Amino acid sequence: QVQLVESGGGLVQPGGSLRLSCLASGWSFRINDMAWYRQAPGKERERVASVTPDGRTNYADSVRGRFTISRDDARNTVYLQMNSLKPEDTAVYHCNTVPKVWPFGQGTQVTVSS
Repeated sequence: QVQLVESGGGLVQPGGSLRLSCLASGWSFRINDMAWYRQAPGKERERVASVTPDGRTNYADSVRGRFTISRDDARNTVYLQMNSLKPEDTAVYHCNTVPKVWPFGQGTQVTVSS
């Protein structure tokens, strides 16, 4: 059974940092492009960062220069380092393949507020 379990979210002040993790189980994602997606209240889900099997990355304009995506295929885990967080980064963050194959998991809530 495929599972995507995200963790690492929380409440942080503007300008702060968080590191999200996503542990995938039930398949080996080493051949897949992986991505972090987010959905803010009342908004459509958007893809914020992706990484290919050979490590090439891509970012949404809104997070470029602040977020860094990485992967550890041995651990079947993908990470998102988020720095200089802004209130508009508040959302539930999910990981999945690109294109999305599996159902989204619970996600992890990130709240940026003073």
